[in-house]
Amino acid sequence: MSKKILELQNIKREFVMGTEIVRALKGVSFDVMGGEFVTIMGSSGSGKTTLLNTLGCLDKPTEGTYLLDGVNIGGLNRNELARLRNRKIGFVFQSYNLLPRTSALENVELPLFYNIEISHEQRKQKAIKALEAVKLADRLDHMPNQLSGGQQQRVAIARALVNEPVMILADEATGNLDTRTSYEIMALIQELNQVQGKTIVFVTHEPDIAAFSSRTVTLRDGKVVKDTLNENVRSAKEALAALPPAEDY
Repeated sequence: MSKKILELQNIKREFVMGTEIVRALKGVSFDVMGGEFVTIMGSSGSGKTTLLNTLGCLDKPTEGTYLLDGVNIGGLNRNELARLRNRKIGFVFQSYNLLPRTSALENVELPLFYNIEISHEQRKQKAIKALEAVKLADRLDHMPNQLSGGQQQRVAIARALVNEPVMILADEATGNLDTRTSYEIMALIQELNQVQGKTIVFVTHEPDIAAFSSRTVTLRDGKVVKDTLNENVRSAKEALAALPPAEDY
């Protein structure tokens, strides 16, 4: 029986903007079990970004309870939150967020610098293993500007994997990529989920990307309006194979 990785109970987040109170989240509740691949969908202004910041321990809710791998983030100070973030969550962003003058290997090593229990050699071996997992073993010494957009996102995914987090949290991770490359990245995400059992929470506004996940949580006006299991999970590998050849594309 897999355990709960995320537990959200009546999460509310309010911001004071001048004289107004903006209620970005209005009582969001849902759980994510270990090994699930969940997409969070919603249009602009739905509360997606605020929820993402909460899930990523970048922000605390005004009200409600958020447990990440059994840890209540409400009681943690800034340093404890940073430590939890580094150990428990692997982030993947739309814009890759790679250091430009740093090799793929060094970019992937970065999260491990905060772990004093890991030696230089262990750090390097873990980073190589993570890059092998995303099929970039032959690109260790390449700089970001020597890599395509899809390869840069693979480096970012390897960096998210390197600390063996309990959850991969992706924010519009295919937003800057063309259809072919998006499907390649989703095929990799599906493999990480289905073969390696990684828990994935993927924020997107694209229904065709959500179709690759096993469950979709839909937000509107700061509330969960739908939480549906995907009965027919689309295979990204098959979707990729069905595209016309690259030269016609």
